[in-house]
Amino acid sequence: QVQLIESGGGVVQAGDSLRVSCAASGRSLSGYAVAWFRQAPGKEHEFVAALSRNGGYTYYGDSVKGRFTISTDNGKNTVYLQMNSLRPEDTAVYSCTAGRGVITSSLRSHRAYDFWGQGTQVTVSS
Repeated sequence: QVQLIESGGGVVQAGDSLRVSCAASGRSLSGYAVAWFRQAPGKEHEFVAALSRNGGYTYYGDSVKGRFTISTDNGKNTVYLQMNSLRPEDTAVYSCTAGRGVITSSLRSHRAYDFWGQGTQVTVSS
């Protein structure tokens, strides 16, 4: 069983930067694809970023490409999402997720993942 705990959310102004973290307890995420999704009130889960199982490839949603960066520590125990040039439309609950059998074509689907954190709120004011 993998437990994921997010931290680092908060209230920032448009244009600011923020880094959210996701710590895995119980085991390393080595061998797992990891990703961040977000959900704003009344909206569906939106894919934000993913890191492939071997850690060699990153993928980003169109709305965050060039502004957000997903990364992990060396042991792949913590997943980070660095968010730059934040916009009010980035306001959402950000959740990290991990899955062992996620194939490349499914990385952008929230249904492909096995374990989820509780989420952390990011609010960007204009």
